[in-house]
Amino acid sequence: MNALRRLWSHYAAHADYMRHIPKAVGMVGAIAFPLFYALHEVRGTKDYDSAWLRGTAALLCLGLALRDRWPERWRGWYVPWSYATYLYCLPFFNVYLALKNGGGSVGVANTFMAVFFLVLLSDWRNTVVMTALGAAGAVLTYFATTPDPAMPVDYLGRLPTLILIVVGGNAFKLSEKQIQAERLDAATALAGSVAHEMRNPLGQLRHSLGAIQRALPAPGPAGQLTSLSPQEVDTLYAQLANGERAIERGLQVIAMTLDELAAKPLDAANFDLLSASEVAHKAVDEYGYESEEARAHVEVHVLEDFHFRGEETAYLFVLFNLVKNALYYLGPNPGTRVTVTVGGRRIRVRDNGPGIAPDVLPTLFEPFRTVGKAGGTGLGLSYCRRVMRAFGGDIRCESVQSSFTEFAMEFPPVGEEAMREHRDKVLQAARALLEGKRLLLVEDDAAQRLTTRHKLRPLGLAIDEAADGQQALQLLSQHAYDLVLLDLNMPVLDGYQLAQRLRLGQVPANRYVRIVAHTSEPPHLARVKTQRAGMDGFVGKPSAQLMLVQALHKALEQRSAAAPAGARPLAGRRVLLADDSAYNRRAVSAYLRDAGAEVAEVDHGRAVLQALEAGPAFDAVLLDLNMPGMGGLETTGAIRASGQPWASVPVVALTAHSDAPAVQSAREAGMNGFLVKPVEARPLCETLETLLRGDEAAATPVTPPPAPQQGEGPLLNEARLESYRRLGLLQELLEDYLPELQRLVGVLEETVARGDLAQAQDVLHSLLGMSGEAGALALYQRVRRVYVPVLEEGRWPPAGEWAQVRVLADRTDQALREYGARHAPADPA
Repeated sequence: MNALRRLWSHYAAHADYMRHIPKAVGMVGAIAFPLFYALHEVRGTKDYDSAWLRGTAALLCLGLALRDRWPERWRGWYVPWSYATYLYCLPFFNVYLALKNGGGSVGVANTFMAVFFLVLLSDWRNTVVMTALGAAGAVLTYFATTPDPAMPVDYLGRLPTLILIVVGGNAFKLSEKQIQAERLDAATALAGSVAHEMRNPLGQLRHSLGAIQRALPAPGPAGQLTSLSPQEVDTLYAQLANGERAIERGLQVIAMTLDELAAKPLDAANFDLLSASEVAHKAVDEYGYESEEARAHVEVHVLEDFHFRGEETAYLFVLFNLVKNALYYLGPNPGTRVTVTVGGRRIRVRDNGPGIAPDVLPTLFEPFRTVGKAGGTGLGLSYCRRVMRAFGGDIRCESVQSSFTEFAMEFPPVGEEAMREHRDKVLQAARALLEGKRLLLVEDDAAQRLTTRHKLRPLGLAIDEAADGQQALQLLSQHAYDLVLLDLNMPVLDGYQLAQRLRLGQVPANRYVRIVAHTSEPPHLARVKTQRAGMDGFVGKPSAQLMLVQALHKALEQRSAAAPAGARPLAGRRVLLADDSAYNRRAVSAYLRDAGAEVAEVDHGRAVLQALEAGPAFDAVLLDLNMPGMGGLETTGAIRASGQPWASVPVVALTAHSDAPAVQSAREAGMNGFLVKPVEARPLCETLETLLRGDEAAATPVTPPPAPQQGEGPLLNEARLESYRRLGLLQELLEDYLPELQRLVGVLEETVARGDLAQAQDVLHSLLGMSGEAGALALYQRVRRVYVPVLEEGRWPPAGEWAQVRVLADRTDQALREYGARHAPADPA
């Protein structure tokens, strides 16, 4: 009885594995059995056939086909029904018909077909049992229903072949099933091992979040700011960097595993010449260590640098995997040391861990092979070998148990001609972008400045130098720069403080200059801190020439993600621009239209309300705060109190005066953003994009730049003038701006002579906006120095200031005319 239960359990398990097959078999059988009987009758053959036998088979198959319509209480009988159907329709039916027809080739073929199908539909044990029972039942039925029965000799002669089909078919099937089981076990093990591999980075991330939570101060009373000490800020940055590194490590595991499972080939078209030393250092620096203590156990020795052709990301994964394997035994063996050695066209990763048994080494690089590590994927070393062979090299392992393990990667040689071509290609690409650009090199070490200047000499850059942040700030206030290469650790004013002042707008002409940090800080920590400080990239110190050049190239080449080259981030948007100065509106509206926006212009607050009421709807409103009649604050208040559908339209303030009371007044009136005149294209577009996405805009304006203490700095904001030239507006705007600047200075002189302080304030407001929009940087700063005390304190500035405004206006007029002449379009021949 137990044997029968076991036999049935095997069939039930097989039926569950192939649960969808019986329904399909039933559909085929329910059609085929009646169809073959109809063909038999139509042809009128004399062979034996039976409507009763075929009808029974068709009914049994129909029961299988209608599985979904079985009542719930009967569905437990579906598997036994399939057993009976297979037994009757395959061995019994076909053997019985073969015997009734005296064997023959058709009978033999039908019997073989029936047994073949039975092999496919059942496990091997039940195939044997059903074949024997069906054949025996057919023989008994044949003898019971047939006068003078006789066993066909030729039919019986095929019995050995029939047995071979049963045995061979089930053997092949069993082999396939074992392969499938191995794949399933491997997939199950892989899922478990990936989960195990992910546990460490996720645990590290949880540890970092816990450390951040501990470093944060306890909540104070509502509305009271809580300060952080410098040490607490450093802790937060360090833990944030560790968290990012943990995430990167998890992503590395996933990417490597998926690539290896898919056997994803590396595209040789993406290969580049890589420095073995640089890649080795980068891998060791960027690997996601579980702790700083673990990092201290890994070191790089460069005996001789060399270059190889390959893909950097793929090779970093190779080194990550080897470092991970070596550090696996750090816990039980705190003395473990890992050394990455570069030299002799080889990179070797050696550890003094427990080693690998000799009998394991020949199969070490096979997929799903892991040695002595619970939870390992077994894919890492297979991936390493595949990558190295794609590079044209190879990897081998040498190990002595209880002594060491060393993985040696050997690379094919790269010719000197290829090296020169690679160097020339990098330098030419960088020179094409950087030649003629102005770079400020900020470094307190004179030797470093000299070395860096020498590395950058092939690029054709105009390079200025500063020994500390304060000197750099003075130079930045005097000249417009394209790039700043910035040391982070300097006396007087460090790199972070300098970058912060630039991004806050203390030097308007260089607020958005590209900044590349030149630092010896750990890369994972430098990446977080420099990004937070608003820098555009970083390069390690010391750095090879090509690495430095590529960092500068990348920083200048990349554009804001919000406004990539050729993009129209405000396409389809309608913007209402209100400013009482038509000259100011022209520049802002040009920037908006260049970004794809549709712009409507008005010159006072009442017109804003009328335009909103008339429609069609606007997506945003830009308001000058100081307009005659209804100013920006009053207009915003009227918009918010209107109760109309446009009452919630985003409103951005435009003003030349941005002290704290002005900002607070704008917020209280319901304004969503704040832009300081002269408005630049990039912050204008970014502010509007942020608001139109539904995010909170940074309502705090840039800190108003103080006037330089020594001299007036550069006369012109050439970056702004260049933007006008790009838009094709330079000549047109200069023709309008220059006479207006002179007119406003003349009106100002008359007002001062009359002692009319109120009118002087209005004229200064117009002159401040006009000079900023015209790119007259020095005049803008001089007028601002005069305007602020007049506006805030209602007092006259020293008498000499007025004369300085006139002198500076005349110099600016000449400089603008010269700039316009230099960039005037050539007359057609």
